Amino acid sequence: MAKAQASPSPTASDRLLDRLTPAHRQTFRQLVAWYKARARDLPWRRTRNPYYIWVAEVMLQQTRVDQVLPYYRRFVQAFPTLEALAAAPLDEVLRCWEGLGYYARARNLHRAAQVLVAHHQGKLPQTYEALRRLPGIGPYTAAAVASIAFGEPRAVLDGNVVRVLTRVLAVAHNARAETTRLQLQEVADALVATEDPGTFNQALMELGATVCLPKRPDCPACPLRSCCQAFALGMPTAFPVQPPRMPVPHYEVAIGLLQNAQGQLLIQRRKEDGLLGGLWEFPGGKRQQDEPLQETCRRELYEELGVQVEITGPLATVRHAYTHFRVTLHAFWCRLLEGTPVSREGLQLRWVTIEELDQYAFPRANRKLIALLKQQRMQPDLFE
Repeated sequence: MAKAQASPSPTASDRLLDRLTPAHRQTFRQLVAWYKARARDLPWRRTRNPYYIWVAEVMLQQTRVDQVLPYYRRFVQAFPTLEALAAAPLDEVLRCWEGLGYYARARNLHRAAQVLVAHHQGKLPQTYEALRRLPGIGPYTAAAVASIAFGEPRAVLDGNVVRVLTRVLAVAHNARAETTRLQLQEVADALVATEDPGTFNQALMELGATVCLPKRPDCPACPLRSCCQAFALGMPTAFPVQPPRMPVPHYEVAIGLLQNAQGQLLIQRRKEDGLLGGLWEFPGGKRQQDEPLQETCRRELYEELGVQVEITGPLATVRHAYTHFRVTLHAFWCRLLEGTPVSREGLQLRWVTIEELDQYAFPRANRKLIALLKQQRMQPDLFE
């Protein structure tokens, strides 16, 4: 089906809010009844505990429900209270989060929990504005928690809601543009129920997640179809209008499996404020153009740790696709020739056994290597 052509972002004279009719408002009011009859049974919907609702809403950012479910259950079992989360070491929190991605969410949850215990008697604030002042809580999370846990009439605007609203109003503007998002927020604010706003917000998100799907919307089952302009045009999948996606970059990385005399492996912790921040990894880095992979490994270990190494053999090559990039890891066994490993960037280093690797949070690609490590015997001749 043809996509709608993007038009310039809406202006003050072309406000999306002005497109809302009384029929729109009346139809949207029916969403709560639709939701109560058809909502999925999810664990965070069975609780009024603000802490559990907060954890769930953070996990659900840019992540599907089916992916979140096992992580949510594991997380609230490991950290059943806000105080338990605040008291836990960050490594333990990241290990519990490992595989869910967007690790800044876990770091911010942990940091915010510590702030709440130290300054708010271990309780979440009950208003949108107060929630926004906590680390990592943006407009969506604050609106979701404020409305669902505390009944404040604040409208959420996530990907599901954007899709529903742009289809109902046939918004031909770039849905990712800031001006469009601001006007969609105005529309959502005008629609949110003052009575039980949390249920209304969940209903709107549920509609986008289960009926108003990106590629195969179930329009006959949609309670909004009578006022949906995209449905009337016969082109629901033409909306939302989005710019072409940029190609996903691919990186080739060489890493060194460096052992000490006790057979322990060296790992380092990534900076907290960067990509995959706070996770542990084996030292190494990106291959330069046309550079032999073994030379990449030697160069990176020297640049990162100030050591000279001998490559004694390959372990494996693994591939992994993250959300925004793909990586191919080439792992090599290394023998220390000269120097003592010291991180030149001030990263934390640690010597660990293979068995101890499970105690640390690693990116998925590194975790694949760890699985291979466990299948193979450590090289016995490195220190003979």
